[in-house]
Order: sequence, then C-alpha cells, then structure tokens
Amino acid sequence: MNFDILQSPFAFLHQEIGDITHEKTLRAYEDSWEKDGRDISAAIDRNGTPWLRMFNPQGKRIDEILFPREYWWLLKSGYKAGAVWRVFEEDSLLTSYLQGYITSFYDSGLYCPHTVSLATAVSVEKYANESLKQCFLSQLLKKDDTVSQGATWMTEIKGGSDLGGNTETVASQNGEHWLLNGDKYFCSNVQAEMAVVAAHVEGSANNVHGLALFLLPKFRQDGSLNYLIRRLKNKIATRSVPTGEVELKDSEAYLLGTPDIGIYLIMEVLNVSRVANSMASIALAQRALFEAWSFARQRHAFSKPIIEHGLLQQQFNDRFKQLRSGFALSWEAAKLLDEVWREKPPYSERYHLFRLMAHLSKYWSAEFAVQSSKWAIEVHGGIGVLEEYGVERWLREAMILQIWEGTPHRQILDGLAVMEHKGAHLLLFNYLQDRTSKEALEAMRRRVEKHLLLPKEVKEAKSEALFKDLALFTIIALA
Repeated sequence: MNFDILQSPFAFLHQEIGDITHEKTLRAYEDSWEKDGRDISAAIDRNGTPWLRMFNPQGKRIDEILFPREYWWLLKSGYKAGAVWRVFEEDSLLTSYLQGYITSFYDSGLYCPHTVSLATAVSVEKYANESLKQCFLSQLLKKDDTVSQGATWMTEIKGGSDLGGNTETVASQNGEHWLLNGDKYFCSNVQAEMAVVAAHVEGSANNVHGLALFLLPKFRQDGSLNYLIRRLKNKIATRSVPTGEVELKDSEAYLLGTPDIGIYLIMEVLNVSRVANSMASIALAQRALFEAWSFARQRHAFSKPIIEHGLLQQQFNDRFKQLRSGFALSWEAAKLLDEVWREKPPYSERYHLFRLMAHLSKYWSAEFAVQSSKWAIEVHGGIGVLEEYGVERWLREAMILQIWEGTPHRQILDGLAVMEHKGAHLLLFNYLQDRTSKEALEAMRRRVEKHLLLPKEVKEAKSEALFKDLALFTIIALA
C-alpha cells in the first residue's frame, strides 16, 4: 500500500474522490498550512487555554479573547479561502467540507469556528428576514480580514442531549426584539460576533416543542455588550477554539423562523456540524496514521525498522483500509446533505435518509478517530504520551470530536428514532441496493425490523450492537 499519501490531506482526497473542483485553491490552502500553519498550530496548542480580558484599562467591560496575532491570521485564512462564502456563491457545501478536511488534518479545533460560522450563516440565510440578512449575513460572507464569525450555543449546565428538558434560557418578546435570559455553559468560538441560540419561548411547553432558535449579536443596538463571558474553559481537548460560559441578561435577539418549528431549525444547525465533525474525525485519523507511519519507519527494534515487523505492518494495512472506507461513509453523508440542505420542514424522504446517514457517519468516524489516535500513541511507545512530541494531541482532540454534536449514545438513539418514525432504514437499503447483494440487504433489513418491534426498554438497551453493525454494513456497501 502507498502510505506516502498519508502525509497530504489533499492527495488523499484526490485519491478517494478523483477530480476536485477548485483543486488549485485547495492545494494552495494546504501549502499555507505546511509553510506556516503547522508550526503556528503546534505553538497555540502548547500555549493552552487563551486569556479572557474582561475589562479595558478604564474599567469598561469588553470580554476580549487574547490570542497571538498568528492565530488570527491562521483562522481568517480559512474564511478567506471560502469556508463560508463559497457555499452560498456555489450553492454547495462540498468544497467547504473538503477545505475543512484539510484544516482538520492540521488542527481540528480550528475547524470548529469555520463550522459553526457556516451553520450560523445557513440558519440566517434560510430563516431570517431581509433586513437581518443585510445586517448580519453580509458580515459572515466577507472575504477579507473584516469577516465576522458565528457560533452555535445550545448546551447548558445540565447537558445537551435532552435540549427540551435541560434548556432553561427563556425568550420573551419585546417589540422587534426578543430578550434572552439564562446561561449557556459550553460556548465554543465564544469570541464570535454573533451566535444562534436555543431558548424556550416564555409560556411555552417545557419540552422540545417549546424551543425556538434566535440570532444573538455580540453587541446591543446601543453598542454595549449584549452578553457576558463568565470564564473560559480549561479543557484537555481542542485548545485552538476558545470555549466559555455565557451569561444572558435581557440580551437582545432576533427570532429565526417561527417558534413552532424551532426544534427543526436547531437540528438543521446540528446536522451541518455533524457532517463537518465526521470529515474532521477522518482527517484527524489520517494525521494520526501519518505520524505513526513516519515514526515507525525510523524507529528500529530487533535490527530493523518497526514498520517491517509483520504485526505492525498488518495493523497499518488494516487501519489504512478503515480510513478509506470511513471516508467513503463521511463523504456520502456530505453529498446527501448537499442535496437537501436548503429544505425546510416538512422534509422529504431524501432528508430523512440523510439524517440516518449522518448519524451512522458521526458514530463511526468519531470512534475511529479515537482508536486511531490511541493506536498512534502505542506505536510511539513511551514518547507518545509526552506533550513535547505532540502525538498525544490527536487523542485529546479526537475525544472532543466524539462529544461534539452528540455523543455516540445520542447518534444511536437518534438514528433509531429516524428509522422507527420515518422508515429511514428502508430508504437506506433502497439507496444501497445496487451496491451490495440482495441476500445481505434482506438479512440486515429483517434484523432491523425485528429490532424495531422489541419493547421500548429492550430496544434501546440492545441498540448499540445493531447500530454498529448497520454502520459497518453501510461502509462495506459504499466501499
């Protein structure tokens, strides 16, 4: 096998996809990472959590995130290359996801701001009125250093899986504005100029049907801060994206869409990010495999490079095949989303097929990233756990990819729900019918339908084995 291809995310993408639109742009983007970005990213990771400057010298509250100048150059180079604006000029998400793959090979944390800014822009473009679009969307679509960033703040202290029960932020209407009051506990890209935020409409049911999605600017109309950053999180994972706690106190916000479809808008935001997360996970796994391969060629044991030992060589072969098949699943989810991302509720059958594919992809790719980065540490032996060599970083970052946009448990249960309520498994089997044998397809169909007939508690308790096998079945068919 040609393991040389592991050192270049673009080369790997070209191998798996073939001709790529904007090849010159993506090659240049990778070159900028090789020339400067790789070293900047490593330095930022070593520096750890950035600083929060809460007040200026005159005592005015400013809540400014302090990163070195090189960080801002690295971050904005992705926006200028088209992480957000290109989606709307081309009416396609695909080039943005390919760019995100390259970003994540070098720094999956940095891809987070690009992802949530894109999700913010999609929500505003689809559901905001024209005046809001002119004011806010135009700022997200800039192609220079004045570009604004977005963020997606849903989770509170009780957790994000049960948004209906755990969201305590309340929105009350106040003329053309809504006023938000509450706390958001995990706010990634907390330095953004705007965020889309989940909140319960005042007086609504305390469940998902009472949720609505709001656009929250960083500044009020009078120029003052619209929310306060309580602190930044000290976390073991992605250090290149600042995550903080936000206090909302009569914070001015704008309703997106209508309250009766709020949960669907929230899930649309998550779905854009879930696909990005899947692409990021495969890219991170590629980086971990590259680091392990590069080291294994140079490290000698028992008179020869350890890459030449049969067991390790077989492990490389197996993981490289899994990398390729995992990418096939993630790319299929991206292509399906590219077909349906402009849909609004009620959704088509194609959209529900995408939903299941996204859950399968997020579940499988995130676990593969964790296991691959853990294995890369093992290949390095003792030095793999030392921060100075940077190998342990990929495991730290893979761990957060498993949690972002829903844990494996959430993917399994949401995937089960879309099969049960929308027949998404039947849509999947129809989608795959020309790519696998009729016998294998029928056996998996019977197994899924038998599982869906189980009592509720048993069905949930035994769902992981089924979901894992369905993901593998889909991967084998696509590969």
